[in-house]
Amino acid sequence: MGIYIIADNQPLTSFALESLLKGDERNLVFHAANKKELLSLLLEYEKSVVLLDYTLFDFPDEESLLVMSERFSMTSWILLSDELTAKFLLRMIYSSHSFSVVFKDMSVKSLRDAMTYATEGRRYICQRATEMILTRQVEEEKNATLTATEIEIVKAIAQGKTTKEIAAERYLSTHTVNTHRKNIFRKLNVNTAHEVIRYALRAGWVNPSDFYI
Repeated sequence: MGIYIIADNQPLTSFALESLLKGDERNLVFHAANKKELLSLLLEYEKSVVLLDYTLFDFPDEESLLVMSERFSMTSWILLSDELTAKFLLRMIYSSHSFSVVFKDMSVKSLRDAMTYATEGRRYICQRATEMILTRQVEEEKNATLTATEIEIVKAIAQGKTTKEIAAERYLSTHTVNTHRKNIFRKLNVNTAHEVIRYALRAGWVNPSDFYI
């Protein structure tokens, strides 16, 4: 037996999901037309599976969905949609293990598998979502390509050298080094020197023996 909450505002999809779920008479099936109704149901049935079409529901942003998933940590979520962006999928999947992903034009078997996984507390990521995520990651890696000078500056940062020391060694002004640092942070989408170093270690730009902390 499973407890399912259908949070999908497409009448045909909602009807089809209910029919599929009620094929097992032991299942309890509820409908939520909006975030308020979903919250009310989760307060009563936290250990449930939510089938959510995020693109049609009234979550104002990704953050509000993540906050709700953190609040109801025993709830499993199946993101069921016609279209989800790779950026959105990356955010959801890397922020929480509670989210599974299935597209509406996929087979009934894929949806059944996702439901089974979610009921067991496991995550199901369909093949298309996996490919979208991998493609996005490759694109981000390409966009993060640093110049030879920037890589040398990353190595110097990993060795614990200050901006003044790096400038002196490379016969550059501190202003130029700071510009390079800003460009490095922007390209790698990081905010601190430690994050730069971790990225550099993963990319193989520096050896662990060079790492300074």
